[in-house]
Amino acid sequence: MSTSPTAPSTRRRTVAPYAFLAPAVLLFGAFLALPIGYAVYLSLRTVQVRGLGLGKGSREEVWAGLSNYSKAITDPDFAASVLRVAAYGVLVVPAMLGLALLFALLLDSPRARATKFSRLAIFLPYAVPAVISSLLWGFLYLPSVSPLYFVFGKLGWDVPSVLGSGSVIYAVANIAVWGGVGFNMVVIYTALKAIPTEIYEAAKLDGCSEVSIAWRIKVPVVLPSLIMTFVFSLIATLQVFAEPVTLRPLTNTISSTWTPLMKVYRDAFTRDDLYSAAATSVVLAVATFVLSFGFLRLVQNRAFSQEN
Repeated sequence: MSTSPTAPSTRRRTVAPYAFLAPAVLLFGAFLALPIGYAVYLSLRTVQVRGLGLGKGSREEVWAGLSNYSKAITDPDFAASVLRVAAYGVLVVPAMLGLALLFALLLDSPRARATKFSRLAIFLPYAVPAVISSLLWGFLYLPSVSPLYFVFGKLGWDVPSVLGSGSVIYAVANIAVWGGVGFNMVVIYTALKAIPTEIYEAAKLDGCSEVSIAWRIKVPVVLPSLIMTFVFSLIATLQVFAEPVTLRPLTNTISSTWTPLMKVYRDAFTRDDLYSAAATSVVLAVATFVLSFGFLRLVQNRAFSQEN
C-alpha cells in the first residue's frame, strides 16, 4: 500500500514523453508518411481506357506493377534531365561550399572587422525566396532590360546573353550559389566559434601562421559541418525546381523537363498523368536517399579506417 501514491507519478512519467512526441508524430504521418505512401500507391497504378474513352466506366484504374517505373527510367527526357542536374551539381556544390568555407574562415580571422554586418550581408540572400531571387537575377540576365548590358553596350562590349543554350546552366547555378552560401557559411562559422582559443594560442607559439592554422586546425575541426552541408546541398541539387521554372518564360533554352522535378510537374499537371509522375518522384526520392546515405557511410568508413 505504501507504493500506491507513487504509481500515478510513475505512470505520468511514462506517458509524458509520448504525449510530447504525439504532435510531431501526427504531423509527420499526415504531411510526410501518408503522402509518400500515396505516391508509392499511385506509382503502381494506371488508367485503362475502354473503347473511345467516352462515357461512364470507360476509364478504370488498374494495377500496373512496375511498368510506370520502367517507363520513367527509360524516358529520354528523364535521362537528359538527370545528366543536366548532375552537371548543375558539379557547378553548384563545390562553388557554394568553397565560398561558404572561405567566408567563414575570413570572418573567424582575428583581423576581421565588421563581422556582424558581414555575416548579415552574406546570409541575407538565403532569406530571399528562390522565386524572388530568380526574378531579380532574371531581370539582370535579360539584355533588353538589364542595366549591366546597358553599361556593356555603352562600353562597346558585345556580351552574349547568359540565357543562351550554352550558358543557361551557369545562370541557374549562379542563383543557387548566391542564395545558398549564407546558410552554409553560418553553419561552418558556428562550428569554428566552438573551437577553444587555447588551440590557436598553442599553434601560434609553435610558429604557425594564420593560413597554417586555418588549413591544419580549423578545416579539419569543421569537417563534420562540411559533410553535413554537403549532404544538404546534394539534396537541394536533386530537388532544384524554382529557379529554372521562374527563368523559363524568359528564354527558350529551358524546356519543361529541364530538371527531373520539372518533368514530374509536367507529367502531373500538364499531361494529367499522375501515375508516371508518382513513379518518377519515387525514383528521385530513392536516389536522394541512396546518394546521401551512401556518402555518409563512405565518410564513416574512411574515418573508421583512419582511426584503426
